[in-house]
Amino acid sequence: MLSTPDGAPQAFVQAHVRCDEADALTVLRDALCTEPLALVILFVTPATDFRTVIAEADKLFGETPVLACTTAGEISASGYTEDEIVAVGLPSALFAVETMLIDTLEKIDTQELIGRTIRKRQKLTRRAESWENEFAFLMIDGLSLKEDELAFGLATGLGPMPLFGGSAGDGARFEETFVSLNGTPFQNAAIVTFVRTLCPVKVFSLDHLTPTDRRLVVTDADPSRRMVHSLNAAPAAREYARVLGKDPEQLGPFTFAAHPVVVTIGGTHHVRAIQQVTEDGDLVFFSAIDEGLVLTLAEPDDLVAHLEREFESLAEDGKPAGIIACDCILRRLEAGQKQMMGRISNTLAEHCVVGFSTYGEQLNAMHVNHTMTGVAIYPPAPQGDTPGSAHDGLADRSK
Repeated sequence: MLSTPDGAPQAFVQAHVRCDEADALTVLRDALCTEPLALVILFVTPATDFRTVIAEADKLFGETPVLACTTAGEISASGYTEDEIVAVGLPSALFAVETMLIDTLEKIDTQELIGRTIRKRQKLTRRAESWENEFAFLMIDGLSLKEDELAFGLATGLGPMPLFGGSAGDGARFEETFVSLNGTPFQNAAIVTFVRTLCPVKVFSLDHLTPTDRRLVVTDADPSRRMVHSLNAAPAAREYARVLGKDPEQLGPFTFAAHPVVVTIGGTHHVRAIQQVTEDGDLVFFSAIDEGLVLTLAEPDDLVAHLEREFESLAEDGKPAGIIACDCILRRLEAGQKQMMGRISNTLAEHCVVGFSTYGEQLNAMHVNHTMTGVAIYPPAPQGDTPGSAHDGLADRSK
């Protein structure tokens, strides 16, 4: 099945297709390439062969840069979906991009990263100087454990350019995740895409959680593995279950989705979502954790009502042409557990949201969980002669 937003301005082009459909990539290419594109983004189900998909995409989209990652579920024009390839195209008449590959995250050289980031931004500014709207999009290996460090390192080089992003997923398996640039797959890697556009944009982050007065102190942890051994000086999983009034033997993804924990920094709460329980009763988290951290249990508001309010707020001054979103896998799990999948899908479709379910989300210098982060892209203001409307060469495939 293919779709593009009904009547939406061509500032935003999207399509989606079942991964097992014959000539799936050709179908996507034909749907997207009604005009030259500055960038193609593919959100690829782990139910298919990622290497085959990206190699074919690289051939079919020619000189257009192609980003891709594996997902923990897709968001298409139909809302939440599974076993699909979702494609987004940004027309070169309205967008200019530069991509930066970080091909290993083993050891991040912060100063080198800042320098590369500044140079990429400067290059893009020279190529699209008259377009003042900008953002950066980060795709990162969701099993790298390096999201916190990378996001923090990028922040200085980005300056006022807002960043959002998502951690590549592998369904609910947590075994193997990929990102790719121009047909080459990478693990333990990240890709930053710098975008300037004639379209107004708004980078956002939202969550539907309210902190309670129940607290847990991390008393023993292994930060390098995001693992907590004890909370309140008691075995971590057992203490978490005790505070919830749950059986520790019954802890699992649905419990973590329904009962997240948050940390408060500067008066703002940030989610530190739990990924899994080990055989030894330790808790593994999706993002940075350390000894001495005070975790506060949070309770979710109504997911559908909250999402509708947030999207209405984004549309206060005019409805976006489309929204690219990185949505935590825990939100999808919660929606399924509470039988909200259909209602949420309708809301996502109504607001032209596409993207993927993630193992974590990035916003500026922060790596967070249990949120939806993204960019709302609005139709450009009517202009007579748009500077550089053809924009030859703005689809730069440099790494």
